[in-house]
Amino acid sequence: MFCALLFSAGLAFTQADARIACDTARGLVERCTPRDAGTIRGRIAANYLLDAASAVGANVRRDVFSAKTPRGEKDFTNLYAEFRAGDDDAKWVVLVSHYDTKPGVACPGANDGASTAGLLVGIANAFVDWSEKRGNLMLIWTDGEECVTAYGPDDGLWGSRRAAAFLAEKERKVQAVICLDMLGDRDLAISIPSNGSPALSKIALHAARLANLPDLVKTIDDVVKDDHVPFLEKGYPAIDLIDFSYGPDNTFWHTEKDTMENVSEESLLASGRIVTEMLNILL
Repeated sequence: MFCALLFSAGLAFTQADARIACDTARGLVERCTPRDAGTIRGRIAANYLLDAASAVGANVRRDVFSAKTPRGEKDFTNLYAEFRAGDDDAKWVVLVSHYDTKPGVACPGANDGASTAGLLVGIANAFVDWSEKRGNLMLIWTDGEECVTAYGPDDGLWGSRRAAAFLAEKERKVQAVICLDMLGDRDLAISIPSNGSPALSKIALHAARLANLPDLVKTIDDVVKDDHVPFLEKGYPAIDLIDFSYGPDNTFWHTEKDTMENVSEESLLASGRIVTEMLNILL
Protein backbone atom coordinates (compact mmCIF):
# COMPACT_ATOMS: atom_id res chain seq x y z
CA MET A 1 0.00 0.00 0.00
CA PHE A 2 2.83 2.42 0.82
CA CYS A 3 4.27 2.07 -2.68
CA ALA A 4 0.85 2.79 -4.14
CA LEU A 5 0.71 6.00 -2.15
CA LEU A 6 3.78 7.31 -3.93
CA PHE A 7 2.47 7.09 -7.47
CA SER A 8 -0.59 8.63 -9.07
CA ALA A 9 -2.28 6.50 -11.74
CA GLY A 10 -3.29 9.65 -13.53
CA LEU A 11 -7.07 9.92 -13.16
CA ALA A 12 -7.93 13.63 -13.20
CA PHE A 13 -11.08 15.47 -12.18
CA THR A 14 -11.30 18.55 -14.37
CA GLN A 15 -13.23 21.80 -14.46
CA ALA A 16 -15.49 20.21 -17.08
CA ASP A 17 -16.26 17.34 -14.68
CA ALA A 18 -17.01 19.85 -11.91
CA ARG A 19 -19.34 21.73 -14.24
CA ILE A 20 -21.23 18.51 -14.98
CA ALA A 21 -21.44 17.83 -11.23
CA CYS A 22 -22.74 21.32 -10.49
CA ASP A 23 -25.21 21.34 -13.39
CA THR A 24 -26.52 17.93 -12.33
CA ALA A 25 -26.99 19.14 -8.77
CA ARG A 26 -28.77 22.28 -9.97
CA GLY A 27 -31.11 20.28 -12.16
CA LEU A 28 -31.89 17.91 -9.31
CA VAL A 29 -32.82 20.83 -7.07
CA GLU A 30 -34.81 22.71 -9.70
CA ARG A 31 -36.70 19.73 -11.11
CA CYS A 32 -36.94 17.33 -8.19
CA THR A 33 -37.55 19.25 -4.95
CA PRO A 34 -38.73 17.94 -2.61
CA ARG A 35 -37.49 14.40 -3.28
CA ASP A 36 -38.26 12.65 -0.01
CA ALA A 37 -37.67 8.91 -0.08
CA GLY A 38 -40.69 6.80 -0.93
CA THR A 39 -42.50 9.59 -2.79
CA ILE A 40 -43.33 10.18 -6.44
CA ARG A 41 -40.87 13.07 -6.56
CA GLY A 42 -38.22 10.78 -5.13
CA ARG A 43 -38.80 8.44 -8.07
CA ILE A 44 -38.60 11.40 -10.46
CA ALA A 45 -35.24 12.28 -8.90
CA ALA A 46 -33.98 8.72 -9.44
CA ASN A 47 -35.02 8.89 -13.09
CA TYR A 48 -33.27 12.25 -13.48
CA LEU A 49 -30.00 10.92 -12.04
CA LEU A 50 -30.20 7.74 -14.11
CA ASP A 51 -30.53 9.87 -17.26
CA ALA A 52 -27.72 12.21 -16.19
CA ALA A 53 -25.28 9.37 -15.46
CA SER A 54 -26.25 7.51 -18.63
CA ALA A 55 -25.63 10.69 -20.65
CA VAL A 56 -21.93 10.68 -19.66
CA GLY A 57 -21.54 7.01 -20.61
CA ALA A 58 -22.24 5.17 -17.37
CA ASN A 59 -24.21 1.93 -17.50
CA VAL A 60 -26.71 2.47 -14.70
CA ARG A 61 -28.86 -0.17 -13.00
CA ARG A 62 -31.98 0.70 -11.05
CA ASP A 63 -32.85 -1.23 -7.87
CA VAL A 64 -36.37 -0.66 -6.53
CA PHE A 65 -37.06 -2.20 -3.14
CA SER A 66 -39.53 -1.95 -0.26
CA ALA A 67 -38.74 -1.43 3.41
CA LYS A 68 -40.49 -0.62 6.67
CA THR A 69 -40.50 3.00 7.82
CA PRO A 70 -42.15 4.85 10.73
CA ARG A 71 -44.82 5.79 8.18
CA GLY A 72 -45.44 2.30 6.88
CA GLU A 73 -43.97 0.28 4.02
CA LYS A 74 -42.40 2.43 1.30
CA ASP A 75 -40.61 1.88 -1.99
CA PHE A 76 -37.07 3.13 -2.48
CA THR A 77 -34.78 3.37 -5.51
CA ASN A 78 -31.02 2.88 -5.52
CA LEU A 79 -28.91 3.41 -8.64
CA TYR A 80 -25.69 1.53 -9.41
CA ALA A 81 -23.03 2.18 -12.05
CA GLU A 82 -20.16 -0.29 -12.41
CA PHE A 83 -16.83 0.22 -14.16
CA ARG A 84 -14.85 -3.01 -14.46
CA ALA A 85 -11.13 -3.30 -15.08
CA GLY A 86 -11.59 -6.60 -16.86
CA ASP A 87 -10.07 -8.66 -14.06
CA ASP A 88 -12.68 -10.78 -12.28
CA ASP A 89 -10.45 -10.96 -9.21
CA ALA A 90 -9.83 -7.20 -9.01
CA LYS A 91 -11.05 -5.50 -5.88
CA TRP A 92 -13.82 -2.91 -5.80
CA VAL A 93 -13.84 0.67 -4.62
CA VAL A 94 -17.35 1.96 -3.91
CA LEU A 95 -18.40 5.63 -3.91
CA VAL A 96 -21.74 6.39 -2.27
CA SER A 97 -23.97 9.46 -2.15
CA HIS A 98 -27.61 9.85 -1.18
CA TYR A 99 -29.96 12.06 -3.19
CA ASP A 100 -33.10 12.25 -1.02
CA THR A 101 -34.23 15.25 1.03
CA LYS A 102 -35.13 15.38 4.72
CA PRO A 103 -38.80 14.37 5.19
CA GLY A 104 -41.13 17.02 6.55
CA VAL A 105 -38.62 19.86 6.20
CA ALA A 106 -38.73 22.69 3.65
CA CYS A 107 -35.19 22.03 2.45
CA PRO A 108 -34.09 22.03 -1.21
CA GLY A 109 -31.14 19.78 -0.32
CA ALA A 110 -28.73 21.52 -2.69
CA ASN A 111 -25.65 20.66 -0.65
CA ASP A 112 -27.14 17.87 1.45
CA GLY A 113 -27.71 15.29 -1.24
CA ALA A 114 -27.76 17.05 -4.60
CA SER A 115 -24.14 18.25 -4.55
CA THR A 116 -22.61 14.81 -4.10
CA ALA A 117 -25.22 13.05 -6.23
CA GLY A 118 -24.00 15.40 -8.96
CA LEU A 119 -20.40 14.78 -7.96
CA LEU A 120 -20.83 11.07 -8.68
CA VAL A 121 -22.02 11.97 -12.18
CA GLY A 122 -18.95 14.17 -12.65
CA ILE A 123 -16.70 11.35 -11.44
CA ALA A 124 -18.43 8.96 -13.84
CA ASN A 125 -17.62 11.38 -16.66
CA ALA A 126 -13.96 11.45 -15.61
CA PHE A 127 -13.76 7.70 -15.16
CA VAL A 128 -15.62 6.36 -18.17
CA ASP A 129 -12.77 6.79 -20.66
CA TRP A 130 -9.86 6.36 -18.24
CA SER A 131 -7.50 3.84 -19.80
CA GLU A 132 -5.40 2.96 -16.73
CA LYS A 133 -8.04 1.09 -14.70
CA ARG A 134 -6.52 -1.61 -12.48
CA GLY A 135 -9.48 -2.16 -10.18
CA ASN A 136 -13.25 -1.99 -10.28
CA LEU A 137 -15.28 1.09 -9.39
CA MET A 138 -18.91 1.13 -8.29
CA LEU A 139 -20.95 4.31 -7.91
CA ILE A 140 -24.10 4.08 -5.78
CA TRP A 141 -26.79 6.74 -5.51
CA THR A 142 -28.75 5.78 -2.40
CA ASP A 143 -32.34 6.59 -1.55
CA GLY A 144 -33.53 7.05 2.01
CA GLU A 145 -30.41 8.19 3.84
CA GLU A 146 -32.44 10.76 5.76
CA CYS A 147 -34.37 9.46 8.76
CA VAL A 148 -38.01 10.36 9.44
CA THR A 149 -37.68 10.79 13.21
CA ALA A 150 -34.46 9.18 14.53
CA TYR A 151 -31.95 6.78 13.01
CA GLY A 152 -32.69 3.16 13.81
CA PRO A 153 -33.23 -0.26 12.20
CA ASP A 154 -36.37 0.93 10.39
CA ASP A 155 -35.57 4.63 10.06
CA GLY A 156 -32.93 6.11 7.77
CA LEU A 157 -30.01 4.60 5.83
CA TRP A 158 -32.40 2.34 3.92
CA GLY A 159 -30.53 2.59 0.64
CA SER A 160 -27.08 2.01 2.08
CA ARG A 161 -28.28 -1.00 4.11
CA ARG A 162 -29.69 -2.42 0.89
CA ALA A 163 -26.46 -1.73 -1.01
CA ALA A 164 -24.23 -3.21 1.71
CA ALA A 165 -26.37 -6.36 1.74
CA PHE A 166 -26.09 -6.57 -2.06
CA LEU A 167 -22.28 -6.45 -1.92
CA ALA A 168 -22.23 -9.12 0.77
CA GLU A 169 -24.64 -11.35 -1.15
CA LYS A 170 -22.55 -11.08 -4.32
CA GLU A 171 -19.36 -11.64 -2.29
CA ARG A 172 -17.71 -8.63 -3.89
CA LYS A 173 -14.12 -8.05 -2.82
CA VAL A 174 -14.46 -4.51 -1.52
CA GLN A 175 -11.27 -2.60 -0.82
CA ALA A 176 -12.93 0.65 0.24
CA VAL A 177 -16.30 2.35 0.57
CA ILE A 178 -16.19 6.16 0.45
CA CYS A 179 -19.34 8.03 1.43
CA LEU A 180 -19.62 11.56 0.01
CA ASP A 181 -21.99 14.02 1.67
CA MET A 182 -22.41 17.82 1.63
CA LEU A 183 -19.24 18.46 -0.38
CA GLY A 184 -20.48 21.37 -2.49
CA ASP A 185 -20.49 23.93 0.33
CA ARG A 186 -19.25 27.26 -1.03
CA ASP A 187 -17.14 27.56 2.15
CA LEU A 188 -15.74 24.03 1.90
CA ALA A 189 -14.20 22.26 4.90
CA ILE A 190 -14.16 18.47 4.66
CA SER A 191 -14.25 16.38 7.83
CA ILE A 192 -13.54 12.69 8.36
CA PRO A 193 -15.61 11.44 11.34
CA SER A 194 -14.01 9.04 13.79
CA ASN A 195 -16.36 6.16 12.97
CA GLY A 196 -14.50 5.08 9.87
CA SER A 197 -11.55 2.94 8.83
CA PRO A 198 -8.27 4.55 10.00
CA ALA A 199 -6.35 3.36 6.94
CA LEU A 200 -8.82 5.11 4.64
CA SER A 201 -8.58 8.27 6.74
CA LYS A 202 -4.82 8.31 6.12
CA ILE A 203 -5.38 7.80 2.40
CA ALA A 204 -7.90 10.67 2.29
CA LEU A 205 -5.45 13.02 4.02
CA HIS A 206 -2.68 11.96 1.66
CA ALA A 207 -4.98 12.41 -1.34
CA ALA A 208 -5.68 15.98 -0.23
CA ARG A 209 -1.93 16.63 -0.19
CA LEU A 210 -1.55 15.11 -3.67
CA ALA A 211 -4.32 17.43 -4.86
CA ASN A 212 -2.49 20.40 -3.28
CA LEU A 213 -5.48 20.89 -0.98
CA PRO A 214 -4.14 19.70 2.40
CA ASP A 215 -5.97 22.34 4.43
CA LEU A 216 -9.39 21.26 3.17
CA VAL A 217 -9.50 17.90 4.95
CA LYS A 218 -9.20 17.07 8.64
CA THR A 219 -10.13 14.25 10.98
CA ILE A 220 -12.62 14.92 13.79
CA ASP A 221 -13.56 13.06 16.94
CA ASP A 222 -17.30 13.17 16.20
CA VAL A 223 -19.30 10.07 15.30
CA VAL A 224 -21.59 10.71 12.32
CA LYS A 225 -24.50 8.54 11.21
CA ASP A 226 -24.20 8.45 7.44
CA ASP A 227 -24.33 6.03 4.54
CA HIS A 228 -20.93 4.54 5.36
CA VAL A 229 -22.24 2.96 8.58
CA PRO A 230 -24.11 -0.04 7.08
CA PHE A 231 -20.97 -0.95 5.12
CA LEU A 232 -18.88 -0.83 8.28
CA GLU A 233 -21.45 -3.08 9.94
CA LYS A 234 -20.99 -5.60 7.11
CA GLY A 235 -17.25 -5.57 7.74
CA TYR A 236 -16.18 -3.42 4.79
CA PRO A 237 -13.52 -0.69 5.15
CA ALA A 238 -15.50 2.55 4.91
CA ILE A 239 -15.09 6.26 5.46
CA ASP A 240 -17.28 9.37 5.43
CA LEU A 241 -16.19 12.60 3.75
CA ILE A 242 -18.59 15.31 4.89
CA ASP A 243 -18.71 19.08 5.35
CA PHE A 244 -20.64 19.38 8.60
CA SER A 245 -20.02 23.12 8.99
CA TYR A 246 -22.55 24.31 6.44
CA GLY A 247 -23.28 27.93 7.18
CA PRO A 248 -22.56 29.58 10.57
CA ASP A 249 -22.69 26.80 13.19
CA ASN A 250 -24.08 24.47 10.50
CA THR A 251 -27.31 26.52 10.35
CA PHE A 252 -27.92 25.93 6.63
CA TRP A 253 -28.29 22.17 7.18
CA HIS A 254 -31.85 20.86 6.81
CA THR A 255 -33.26 24.36 6.25
CA GLU A 256 -34.60 26.48 3.42
CA LYS A 257 -31.09 27.99 3.14
CA ASP A 258 -29.69 24.81 1.62
CA THR A 259 -29.91 26.27 -1.89
CA MET A 260 -27.67 26.31 -4.95
CA GLU A 261 -26.46 29.82 -4.16
CA ASN A 262 -24.62 28.26 -1.21
CA VAL A 263 -23.05 25.58 -3.42
CA SER A 264 -20.15 26.25 -5.77
CA GLU A 265 -18.61 24.56 -8.78
CA GLU A 266 -15.17 25.29 -7.35
CA SER A 267 -15.96 23.36 -4.17
CA LEU A 268 -17.13 20.42 -6.26
CA LEU A 269 -13.91 20.68 -8.27
CA ALA A 270 -11.84 20.52 -5.07
CA SER A 271 -13.87 17.62 -3.67
CA GLY A 272 -13.66 15.75 -6.96
CA ARG A 273 -9.90 16.21 -7.14
CA ILE A 274 -9.46 14.76 -3.64
CA VAL A 275 -11.74 11.81 -4.34
CA THR A 276 -10.05 11.01 -7.66
CA GLU A 277 -6.65 11.12 -5.97
CA MET A 278 -8.02 8.53 -3.55
CA LEU A 279 -9.03 6.45 -6.56
CA ASN A 280 -5.53 6.85 -7.99
CA ILE A 281 -4.17 5.38 -4.77
CA LEU A 282 -6.75 2.62 -4.37
CA LEU A 283 -7.13 1.54 -8.00
